Amino acid sequence: MELQILPLAITMMAGPQIVADVILVTTRRPVRVSLAFLLGVAIATTAGVALTRGIFALLGNAVSPGSPEQPGSAATVLQLVLVGLLMAAAVKNYVKRETVEPPKWLGTLMEAGPGKAFVTGLLIILCMPSDIAVMLTVGASLEQHDAGLVEALPFIGLTVLIAALPLLVYLLFGNRAREAMPRLREWLNSHSWVVNIAACLIFIVLILT
Repeated sequence: MELQILPLAITMMAGPQIVADVILVTTRRPVRVSLAFLLGVAIATTAGVALTRGIFALLGNAVSPGSPEQPGSAATVLQLVLVGLLMAAAVKNYVKRETVEPPKWLGTLMEAGPGKAFVTGLLIILCMPSDIAVMLTVGASLEQHDAGLVEALPFIGLTVLIAALPLLVYLLFGNRAREAMPRLREWLNSHSWVVNIAACLIFIVLILT
C-alpha cells in the first residue's frame, strides 16, 4: 500500500467518531465498553476495506480508478468531488456554528454497555460518509496496485490505534485522565462545529497531498 494512504486513517476517527470515543471512556465501565467499541471499529474497517476493494475488482476496467496525476481519471474526479463537498461542509459548519449541536445519539452513549458500544463502533465506521469515502479510496488503491486485504492491515491497524488513544490515555495517566476526560467530553460536545471543520480540513489536506 502507498504510504500516502496511511494518513487517511486519521480521518476515520475525526468528527463525531472521536467524540463518541471520549464519551465511552467516561462511562461507568470504561475499559470493557471501550474495548467493545474498538472491536466494532476493527471489524467494520476491515469489512469496509474488503468490500470496497471487491467493488473495484468487480468493476474492473469499466471504472478504472486511474492515477490522481492523470487528468480526467476517476481518481482525479473523485478527489475534486470530495474536496468540494468537504469545503462546503466546513463552510456550513462555520456559518451555523452558533446553532450546530452534536448528534443526539452521542448523548445516549453515557449509559452504553459493551453491546451498544460494539454496535456503535460498527455503525460509526460503516455509516459515516467521510469514512466511506476513505475506505473507497483505500479499496481503489488496493485494486490499482493489485494488492490483497493483507496490504491494508497497516491502515486498519493505524485506524484502530487512533481509536484506542482515549482509552490508552485513560489507562496510562490514571486519576489525571479520569478528571480530564469529562471536561474534554463537555468541550467536544459544546464545540462540535470546531471538530467537524477540523475533520474536513484534515481530509482536504490529505487528499491534496
